[in-house]
Amino acid sequence: MTSPTTSRRTLLGALLAGGALAAAPGLPRSAHRPAPRHPHHPPHPARPATRGTGTLYLGTYTSTSPGGTGIGVAAYDRAGGSITARTVVTGVENPSYLALHPAGTTLYAVDEQQNGGVTAVALAQDGTFRVLGTRSTGGAGPCHLSVHPGGRWLLSANYTSGSVAVHPLADDGSVGERTDLAVHSSPAPGPGQGGPHAHQIITSPDGGHVLAVDLGTDTVYTYRLDETRGTLEQVSYAVLRPGAGPRHLTFHPGGRHAYLACELDNTAVVCGYDPATGTLTPGDPQSTGTGSGTSYPAQFLVTGDGRFAYLANRGHNSITRYAIEDGGAALRLLGTVPVGGDFPRHTALSPDGTLLFAANQRSGTVTAFRVDAASGSLTSVGTPYPAPAAVCVLPVQAPARGR
Repeated sequence: MTSPTTSRRTLLGALLAGGALAAAPGLPRSAHRPAPRHPHHPPHPARPATRGTGTLYLGTYTSTSPGGTGIGVAAYDRAGGSITARTVVTGVENPSYLALHPAGTTLYAVDEQQNGGVTAVALAQDGTFRVLGTRSTGGAGPCHLSVHPGGRWLLSANYTSGSVAVHPLADDGSVGERTDLAVHSSPAPGPGQGGPHAHQIITSPDGGHVLAVDLGTDTVYTYRLDETRGTLEQVSYAVLRPGAGPRHLTFHPGGRHAYLACELDNTAVVCGYDPATGTLTPGDPQSTGTGSGTSYPAQFLVTGDGRFAYLANRGHNSITRYAIEDGGAALRLLGTVPVGGDFPRHTALSPDGTLLFAANQRSGTVTAFRVDAASGSLTSVGTPYPAPAAVCVLPVQAPARGR
């Protein structure tokens, strides 16, 4: 079976052949890519279905065949989970990851190419969209971005060149010139990796630190962001076992634990987190419930009440369900459910937590599930929504409204 890192290399190779990318230096040659229930989380009754519609933004690859034509925009039924096409925001190349400004008025996308960029899209009151412009990330193959909770800084991760960037955000949501670029130069790359590969950058729940997950060095770096100058100062780092290939980190609502999906060794890792120092302490690797074969876990989702976690598995094409116990310090495997598509690259919960969406890259579909609040079980709803090369899904509660 082809690994997801090989899949990313295949994609970049296809873009190179089409003239969209120059040669990407540093790309790896072999593989590119029971405790008692916590008293604070008693059983909850199932949430009633929420009426009305929400908006679904879809990140795609535009330089593959078949591929997307930009950022997809769809409506989803908040009660039944069905998805209906609305429009496409064009003018953004390979918008493979999306993030929304805390004010809900600007959408941000990475431009995953050799000369990487980040693009801002204004969300107007009349439901139209306007591309505000693109800024260079200073690296190659950006694959993740997030907005700092204060809404003044945009953080992005350059996969191919193994660096993370900071950009200021203006009052109108547009992106300013980059203020910092931190390159992951140590520790040394893990087995089979030709260099660092930054895969994610997020802010801790307390807002005090920024964490960057690097698949190539098997490391999670902790930074302190200077919110006046927009610069990053590394304060610590946590090293996983060699060859783990950490991909995405998701925090528990309590803010003292996080869950790490390791795509290369097919494991899940519970981490302790100290908000005072930013120190992350990984625990032992755990099973993803997908059997002996490698399934390349993509990311964790955690319910708002902190009782359940979900892990998307590519290859096995499933979603693993865990019970969260001991105040966030433990995951108990409950089982897996078929995702209903091929290669679930990204998943997301609706803002009210009643629906889970999966973007299935290879089948070019988005599938939806009803989330039972009491048991955490997932029930497939609606029909698979066609979305070529869908690699990111971002649900918002209501249609966008501008400033």
